[in-house]
Amino acid sequence: MKAVRYVLIAIVALIILAVVAVAIAMAVINPNDYKPQIEQAVEKQTNLDLVLEGDIGWSFIPLGLELNNVEANLEGSRFVALEQLVAQVDFWSLIAMSPKVDTFVLSGLDARLEVNEQGEGNWTRIMPEPTGKAEQPATETGEKPAAETADTGTGGEPLNFNVQNVQITNAQVHYTDKSTGQAVTLENFGVNASDITLGSEFPLDISFRVETTKPAFEVDGSISARLAANEALNDFAVSGLKAVFDMSGEPFGGKSVTAELGGSAKANLETETATLSGFTASLANLSLATDLSVKGFGEKPAISGKVNINEFSLKKLLSNLGQPAIETSDPDALSALAFSTNIGGPAGKLELGDLTLKLDDTTFNGSGSYTLANSGIVFNLQGDKLNADHYLPPEAEGAEAESAPAGEASTAQATPESDLLPLETLRTLLLDVKFGLGELIVSNLTINEIKASTTAKNGLLKVDEFSGNLYEGSFGANVTIDARTDNPKWTVGSNVTNVQTLPLLTDLAEVDMLSGGANLKVNATTTGNRMSALRKSADGQISFNLAEGQFRKMNLTRMACQGIAMVNQESLSTNDWGTSTPFNDMRGTLNINGNMLNNKDLVASLAGMKLEGDGSVDLEQSLLDYEVGLRIVGEIHRDEACRVTEYVQDVVIPVECKGNFSEDPAGLCSFDGSRFRDTLKTIAANAAKAKARKEVDKAKTEAEEKVKEKIGEELGDKLKGLFN
Repeated sequence: MKAVRYVLIAIVALIILAVVAVAIAMAVINPNDYKPQIEQAVEKQTNLDLVLEGDIGWSFIPLGLELNNVEANLEGSRFVALEQLVAQVDFWSLIAMSPKVDTFVLSGLDARLEVNEQGEGNWTRIMPEPTGKAEQPATETGEKPAAETADTGTGGEPLNFNVQNVQITNAQVHYTDKSTGQAVTLENFGVNASDITLGSEFPLDISFRVETTKPAFEVDGSISARLAANEALNDFAVSGLKAVFDMSGEPFGGKSVTAELGGSAKANLETETATLSGFTASLANLSLATDLSVKGFGEKPAISGKVNINEFSLKKLLSNLGQPAIETSDPDALSALAFSTNIGGPAGKLELGDLTLKLDDTTFNGSGSYTLANSGIVFNLQGDKLNADHYLPPEAEGAEAESAPAGEASTAQATPESDLLPLETLRTLLLDVKFGLGELIVSNLTINEIKASTTAKNGLLKVDEFSGNLYEGSFGANVTIDARTDNPKWTVGSNVTNVQTLPLLTDLAEVDMLSGGANLKVNATTTGNRMSALRKSADGQISFNLAEGQFRKMNLTRMACQGIAMVNQESLSTNDWGTSTPFNDMRGTLNINGNMLNNKDLVASLAGMKLEGDGSVDLEQSLLDYEVGLRIVGEIHRDEACRVTEYVQDVVIPVECKGNFSEDPAGLCSFDGSRFRDTLKTIAANAAKAKARKEVDKAKTEAEEKVKEKIGEELGDKLKGLFN
């Protein structure tokens, strides 16, 4: 025991002796006397020119060093400078093996970082180039150096590290890249922290200003929070976070924008858990609030919590951010957007539940998920009512409206055609999306009970269902896009049942020339990834029929009567012909051949007539070219000049429908005088047949009368003989 006590006394004596020696040295030695030697040593070991203009001071209790007005130049230009550096460590804490930084002060730091035209940074030239090859540390046996093979485990007791006060003021860093012309300046950088102790909270305040030249951008920031870290440095916490960033410059159109962050956060590296509590973020009038927790920092984290984006105006947000305005036909559109969802799901899968998306007067509810392993996306959304027309650009007025189509056409011609689908992205998609909407108004059409289902896998995109109710009828469609090659294949199928064409065409294009319940079946295929290619390669068939309809603003009966009156060599006396032609069961088949639709079997039943026709529709030029015939099968009108005689029975009155159907649909059809010559031949043949028939009938009548007379005479003679 005495030996141990003597050893302890000896150690304490040595420590006291060392302390006394250090104290005497600090009291006797003036560090300013060694400035030239310090400057020469730095210049010898580096390419820096060190200038110690201010005083150098040190202290014993606390043990500290103070530098003033220090500057280091590189190749004749300032590289770094500082006004003052103070570093003080509590001496007795070193003796106790529990180091405690009493004060750290850095004031007036000025660093100049520069990249030349060749992309080389000036900091890479601080150290002189080596004169020879560095020696390899490997041993002859190929073993790694001891430093590399040594056990890297932390082991032992954690270091008890404390800092009483940290203060950085008026620091600035200038970065210039001559190869790109970019310049970044960090200035007014300051840090204040006190009572920094592992295992307990301490306050932290940071302020700064950053300015860039490409683009011209400025941000003034301030961050305040309370931080905490355990002694093992694997558990961290931030509380009372308040960060404010005032930004301006080219990205915001010269306007000033404020972004803010707030809340608390925790993270534990050992258990791989993290949480955000009461976290808020805002940018101009957009604000987000969330509470999230994460378990697992690897490839399959488990995330749970909720996210809420408060209602905001997108138009106002864009204005606040200095971005171009979105012009909509409804000035109140995009003024009330909001989003909220719960987040959960197993490890590696992000599931969204109770998802609500608000778009003005429309609300979508549903759920979704995202799988990290295969990037699979699943969504199921159901909306109530959406008027898509409210979000279209407003219509031009006056002369601008008249000149717009030509301008748009010329722009479209001048603009190179682009691909419709990003094929590489499509091939990586894994989708299963279901969508529903109670009512949709688009292009002035009203569609109800919309259902859509889309899947995508390995470059094969399928719209398995797209259906809804439309103007007293219904429709359904399916589309398959095979994007596994660079020339994607499209397959389209559609069924339309009893859709009323009059309100449909009126609402869609303000065209009221046709009414009736439309039934369509479409089966078509095409290839390509541009609209022109899709049109050119289109192939398929469209079968249609309209039951109990009308041709409006078009009286085919009058056209037929004009031809009949010419045959009867009379003039029509009726003036009120009406503006429509009723028909029953108009049907036909359109064969799709690129931009052309060909129809050879158009038929319809009209009053006293049968409509027959064939022709083509050029979708690229919006041209219609049809030859229609009105076959007379019975009385068609009460006008005497339009009486159906035996000469016009079963003849065809020709009608031509030709022109641009996008300009004047009502003026497309008219009586075809050139084809009426063929009709006259038929009428002449009918007349000849009728005359021959009359001659035959006359001869037959005369023969019958002669036979009757002869029979009568013979019968009379026999009767006379009988009575005599």
